[in-house]
Amino acid sequence: MFSQSDLRLIAFYLPQYHPIPENDEWWGKGFTDWRNVAKAKPLFRGHSQPHRPGELGFYDLRDPGVRAAQAALAREHGIFGFCYYHYWFNGKRLLERPFQEVLSSRKPELPFCLCWANENWTRAWDGRDQQVIVEQAYSHDDDRAHIRTLMPAFHDDRYIRIHGKPIFLVYRAEELPDPAHTAAIWREEAHRAGLGELFLARVESFAGGVDPKSIGFDAAVEFAPEWRNVRKLKRERNPYRIFAKIGLFEDAYRKHRIIRYQSLVDRRLAEEFPDYLFFRCVTPRFDNSPRRSEGAAIFLDATPESYENWLDQVVRKTCERYRGNERIVFINAWNEWAEGNYLEPDESYGRAYLEATRKAVSKIE
Repeated sequence: MFSQSDLRLIAFYLPQYHPIPENDEWWGKGFTDWRNVAKAKPLFRGHSQPHRPGELGFYDLRDPGVRAAQAALAREHGIFGFCYYHYWFNGKRLLERPFQEVLSSRKPELPFCLCWANENWTRAWDGRDQQVIVEQAYSHDDDRAHIRTLMPAFHDDRYIRIHGKPIFLVYRAEELPDPAHTAAIWREEAHRAGLGELFLARVESFAGGVDPKSIGFDAAVEFAPEWRNVRKLKRERNPYRIFAKIGLFEDAYRKHRIIRYQSLVDRRLAEEFPDYLFFRCVTPRFDNSPRRSEGAAIFLDATPESYENWLDQVVRKTCERYRGNERIVFINAWNEWAEGNYLEPDESYGRAYLEATRKAVSKIE
C-alpha cells in the first residue's frame, strides 16, 4: 500500500491578481486578470461562463491575508505546495510582488517552487502573437544574472527539493538558444553560492519527447491539457466545426476549439511514461475563452468527479513507478481563473474541486 506522506501534489500558481504599472499602461488603469474573468459571457448553449470566485472573492494578492487563506485551503485539501510562475525578461521582473512578500515575510509556510514562464508577453496571451509587449531576449550573461537573483528563494527552507536539490522549472526550454549551456551556468552559480546542485525540469506543453538529460536538465513536467494534445484532439474528435459550418451549431464552434473533457482525460491516461523522469500533470477543467475572442480551447462537461478519477489514476501510476520524493504530481492550476483551470472555490461548485483533490489523495492511504 502506498503512503500518502510520499506523495506531493504541487499546484501551478498565477501571481497576476494585483495591479502593476505595466498592465495599467497596456490594458488600462487597475487591470488584473479579474477583468477578463468578470466580463466573460457564454458563447453557446450550455457554455459555463462567467466563472465567479466563491469565498475568497475577487482578491488582491498584495493582501497577506489572502495568501494565508489560500495556503490554508491548499493544506486542508491535500496540496503540498505551490509552483509560482516567475517572469524574468533579460533583467526585468514582472508580477514579482506576491512571491517576494512570501519570501521576505516567511509567510505562509506552505512549500513552494518556481517556474520561469519564459514566453513573450503579447496581446493574445499565448506567447506567439506578432504584437509583442515584452520580448524574451537570451544571453549567457543574462543566464548568470538571472539565476543569481533566485538564490535567496532556493536557500529558503520552504523551497521544494528533490534529492536535496531545489527544483526549478522552465516553461519553454525549447526556446533557449543553448539550454545545455544555460543549465551548466546555472549549476555553476548554484555551487558558487554554496547551494550545491539544482534540479532542473523542462515543462512539456508545446514540445515533448526530448530526454531532458540531453539538454542538461534532470526531468520533464507534463502540462495538461498540453497544447500538442489539444491540436490532436481538435482534429480527431471535434466534429462541431463541420456542424457549425453548415449552420447546425452556433458560430462559436467554428471560432473555438471545443472538445469533451473526457476525451482529454482518456488521451492523457493512455500515454505511457517515457524512459526519463517525468512528472505527470492533471487539470481540473479548462476554458480560456475569457482571454480570447477566437481560437480558445474549451473543454466541455468537466466535473469534480471526472477530475477526481483522473487525478486518482495519475497518483496511483506515479506511486507505482517512482519512489520517495520523486512521487510528485502537478496540477494546472490553483488559480488560473481566466483559463478556467482553478481549484479555488467558485460560486458554481464551492469547494467541490478541492474536496475531489483531497479524496483522490486519501485513497492511497
